Amino acid sequence: MKLPGWKELVETGPIILEAGNARKYKTGDWRTFRPEIDYSKCTTCLFCWLFCPDSSISFDGKRVEINYDYCKGCGICAAECPVKCITMKEEEK
Repeated sequence: MKLPGWKELVETGPIILEAGNARKYKTGDWRTFRPEIDYSKCTTCLFCWLFCPDSSISFDGKRVEINYDYCKGCGICAAECPVKCITMKEEEK
């Protein structure tokens, strides 16, 4: 009996068929808490940007911005912020 090759297998589960497709899937809509930045306290240390596992924090040269389309609300940015300018607020729908 000959087993089917990988091209004949039925797609079940999260199969990535093309590289770089993560931007197509906005994953931030299932979070429970969202990070909010108090810019009056922010020192622009970029720890939040560095530690964000989803790359949902960007820096435009002046201040950091959170892209809520991709932020999953893990809270790592708030935990790593040395001046505690990021607080986690309950998501409102």
